[in-house]
Amino acid sequence: MSKTYEFVTLDVFTDRRFGGNPLAVIADARGLDTATMQALAGEFNLSETTFVLPPDDPRHTAKVRIFTPSAEIGFAGHPNIGTAWMLAAQGRDTHGRLTFEGGSGLVEIDVERDRSELRMCRLMTPKALRLSAAPDAADLAPCAGLDAVDIRQTDVASVGLDCVCAEVAVEVLARAAPDASAFRAVADRWLGPQGRFMLCLYARDGNQLRSRVFGPLYGVTEDPACGSATAALAGLLLERDGAPSNRLVMQMGEEIGRPSVLYAGAQRGGDGVRVWLAGQCVEMTRGTVCL
Repeated sequence: MSKTYEFVTLDVFTDRRFGGNPLAVIADARGLDTATMQALAGEFNLSETTFVLPPDDPRHTAKVRIFTPSAEIGFAGHPNIGTAWMLAAQGRDTHGRLTFEGGSGLVEIDVERDRSELRMCRLMTPKALRLSAAPDAADLAPCAGLDAVDIRQTDVASVGLDCVCAEVAVEVLARAAPDASAFRAVADRWLGPQGRFMLCLYARDGNQLRSRVFGPLYGVTEDPACGSATAALAGLLLERDGAPSNRLVMQMGEEIGRPSVLYAGAQRGGDGVRVWLAGQCVEMTRGTVCL
């Protein structure tokens, strides 16, 4: 006899349907093994799918596993924000707070309401900012169909998931096009045959940013709204600017018809640079998986 699992899809980092980054959430994933979770993520074929499980520590809200169509990852922004939105809509937050056990550590999420209506979810990333060297512009440019002169600076930044960040002029964003074979060649040279990376091209105007994120080695040609990249950029730019804190607004997804808005900020603390990320969501569909 088949077993059924309820799911919800949401558009994340948007206040309107058919914008933002779609997410599928299996609200009660008990009984699913890792291989089946991966297969379901491939079936949904969204940038990520989350699976909600009971927490190991009863003081926490849930354990949340995150899968792209081809791999499990420890942290990403839009899966945590979207899952938090769904659970908060079910009243599972405690005084406006949810705590998720994730692959990269605990993710604490604050829920903002206007009376009873959800307005915003805001998370703190599970890890402090970590920076490292990235491949140079000559290596990375072919990954996005660009020339080396188009890329101003490259860095690897992480607050739970490594992201290669490359600064470009705003007009360069429109003509970028990912090349999966170039990604594979760079990953092989840099990380080895099993290596993967995502590339965030960004343009900055003060505290306003635009970006595009490509991750073909994760099964995601282009991510309409990438929270982990936005959060990593907030920390990276704080370090570059030498400021005590910052607040950024990120626009993404216009080039692929999924306009998205993400809010992020970073601040210095005793354990390094810590980053928050916030956004809105819209529930789209509900359904049942039969296995």
